[in-house]
Amino acid sequence: MAYLITDECLACGTCLESCPYGAILEGDIYRIDQESCEKCGTCINSCPIGAIIEE
Repeated sequence: MAYLITDECLACGTCLESCPYGAILEGDIYRIDQESCEKCGTCINSCPIGAIIEE
């Protein structure tokens, strides 16, 4: 399973600040560095609009 940030991302920075592994990459929309991600779920739980999904 991988966590993905969808196109609905507002780049608000909440997931970036909450990720304990530094796996969130900034940009127009944020992305998850799959090699750094430990799939802890913190980003999913922190996203205020539900733009992060598990695939």
